[in-house]
Amino acid sequence: MDWTEKDANYIMSTYSRYPVIVTKGEGYRVWDINGKEYYDFLSGISVCNLGHCHPEVIRAVESQIYRLFHISNLYYTLPQIELAELLVKNSFADKVFFCNSGAEANEAAIKLARKWGKQFSPPKYKIITLEGSFHGRTFATMTATGQKKIKLGFEPLVPGFVHVPFNDIKAIENVIDLETCAIMVEPIQGEGGVRIPSPHYLEKLRKICDDAQLLLIFDEVQTGMGRTGYLFAYEYEGVKPDILTLAKSLANGLPIGAMLAKEEIAKFFTAGSHASTFGGNPIACSAAKVVMEILTQTDLLEYTRQISNFFKEKLDELKEKYQIVKEIRLRGLMIGIELNISATQIVKACLEKGFLINAVQENVLRLLPPLLIDREAVEAFIETFKNILEKEDEKGFINNS
Repeated sequence: MDWTEKDANYIMSTYSRYPVIVTKGEGYRVWDINGKEYYDFLSGISVCNLGHCHPEVIRAVESQIYRLFHISNLYYTLPQIELAELLVKNSFADKVFFCNSGAEANEAAIKLARKWGKQFSPPKYKIITLEGSFHGRTFATMTATGQKKIKLGFEPLVPGFVHVPFNDIKAIENVIDLETCAIMVEPIQGEGGVRIPSPHYLEKLRKICDDAQLLLIFDEVQTGMGRTGYLFAYEYEGVKPDILTLAKSLANGLPIGAMLAKEEIAKFFTAGSHASTFGGNPIACSAAKVVMEILTQTDLLEYTRQISNFFKEKLDELKEKYQIVKEIRLRGLMIGIELNISATQIVKACLEKGFLINAVQENVLRLLPPLLIDREAVEAFIETFKNILEKEDEKGFINNS
């Protein structure tokens, strides 16, 4: 029995896996069980933003492992306090709640918003989210998510969520009532197809929330921690939320989530309002502290913006040449390539050539390479992608050049 057969025997079939058993990673490269090298242009879906096995993260984790694995949140731990301080000093927020994942961070945000809403008469509890959004797979976050496919078979869902079309301000204005407490959005939709809202969209959401006395929640689980070329995606337009959620790349691969909020909202979480056994784990917080230091104290974010421009230039050249490529959507190193054909076959072709990417929605390729990717790796991908497009072009698409 091989490893994939053992996987099928012992692990629930909740993932559609590619036929690759990854055993090692370093920087933007990973290797499979047979020693084949791949360029990881997914970063574990925007988790290893600093690349695999970053030496400074390893040193921080190794140091903490010999001190303390875990202690209850009934007691204080230094890594948790140090990380919270870094997050607060580099964001809009005043307070942080730690948990273990993006779904948990979004659950915490939903609970806090509803607790805040209880002060009104009638109580505010409804949360507006967008079609195409993804906020998690727990019951509340699954209900918040604007994709029917992940909800099928799990009804009845949690009441109190209202979905409106993406990028439609009027639709949001039309559903607000006295029971609405918050608008919850991703600054850029990841699972929804790397969809970037129109300029000033977030700014208009901020005004709506201010005028109607609502909370603005940004789900930055995927867009946060440098992915868009800024520490947080909201910085691009300068629109500050009331609540923000993080996870994925916060600790560069160790499980951690965080919900950040302004003091006037955070105060509604009192002792016993919410909790997490492993939230703020010393090892994960030690790793996350190093990640925050690298992102805020080096020129990595500036480098990310520069390499993003280089990547866009190369992708735009391919778009001009091949009708298969419909649109390039990019901010920082969060990249969506919309195609006129199924994206799945391109993902498989890239995998065969040693590149890990994935498809979101039927016809969109998503690339989320580590922030430290270099020009050589970008050029290698572009050359591979070009060759794949050439072969698809020969099947019937007309070359524009």
